Amino acid sequence: MPPRVDTPRPATRVRRFTPAARRVHRATAALMGVCVVTAACLYIPQFAELVGRRELVVRVHEWAGLALPVPALGGLVSGAFRRDLGLLNRFGPHDRTWLRAVLRRDRRPGSRPAGKFNAGQKIYASWLAGATLVMLGTGLLMWLTHLTPLRWRTSATFVHDWLALTLGIVLAGHIGMALADPESRHGLRRGTVSREWAEREHSLWRP
Repeated sequence: MPPRVDTPRPATRVRRFTPAARRVHRATAALMGVCVVTAACLYIPQFAELVGRRELVVRVHEWAGLALPVPALGGLVSGAFRRDLGLLNRFGPHDRTWLRAVLRRDRRPGSRPAGKFNAGQKIYASWLAGATLVMLGTGLLMWLTHLTPLRWRTSATFVHDWLALTLGIVLAGHIGMALADPESRHGLRRGTVSREWAEREHSLWRP
C-alpha cells in the first residue's frame, strides 16, 4: 500500500479581485460609458439627430460625470480595495524592466516581470484617475457659468473637449486589450484566474 501523501495540491484557480473591487470597476465602467455615449450624442451631429432631446442628454452627461468618483470613494471602505490602490500607486525596478521589454516587443517568458498589476496597468490607472479629476474640474467650470469669467470657461471647454477625445481613444484601447485576454476578463467578472495565467503574466504576484 503506497504511503499517504498529505501535501495539498495547489488550487488550479486563485482569487484576484474581491467582490468590492469588482463592483467598483463595474460601476465606474458604467458611469464612464454613459459619459462617453452622451458626449458622442452632444458632439457628433449624426448621433445628435438620432437621439434628439439635447437638454436631457446634457443633464445625464453632467450627473454621470459628477458621480464618477463615487464608486472609488465608496470602495475605500474595503481593506482589499485600499491595498489594490496601494499596489497600483507603487512602482518598482521590475516595472521599468516590464516597460523596456514592451518597448523592445520582447515576449520571452520572464522578460516582463509583474506583481499583481503590471507597469502598463499602473500607468493606465494613474492616467485615468488624473484625467477624471481634470474632466470633473473643467466640467464644473463649464456648468457653473455664473461663477467663473468667460476666459476660464473658454479654456475649460478647450481642455474638456480635447481630453474627452483622448479619453475615448484610451478607453477603446483598454477595451481592445481586455477582449484579447479572456482570463483577465474572467478575473474582473468572476474574481478568479487560473494559476497558470497568474504565474505567466504576473510572475511576482503571490496570491
